[in-house]
Amino acid sequence: MSAGHESRYPVTGVPVSMSQPSWDDVVEMPDELDDETAEALLADATEVQDMTGEVCPYPQVEAKKGIAGLDDGDVLVQKTDHVPSTENVPKAVGDDATAKVWKSGDGRYRIFLRKE
Repeated sequence: MSAGHESRYPVTGVPVSMSQPSWDDVVEMPDELDDETAEALLADATEVQDMTGEVCPYPQVEAKKGIAGLDDGDVLVQKTDHVPSTENVPKAVGDDATAKVWKSGDGRYRIFLRKE
């Protein structure tokens, strides 16, 4: 397809721009962690919540409850496979925690929340 042309969705016939934004262009993601740092933080976590298969708003609600029960400096880790949670959970806890995210490359994520 040459520059300036657009394709169309096959079913609807709606034009599709060839320069669609990526997830990173439209979502403010927390800082990402490397594998080694993520494993060390997971091992030292005060609490781990497995949110695999859960969708918003459940992970946000559980993160807020979990953070409320921690002391300053404690770490809560949420395991998830729901990409929007990597943005929504940190926003939900707001200034109560600092967030970092680890992604596996196969659709699994860990959200690390350090209580402030």
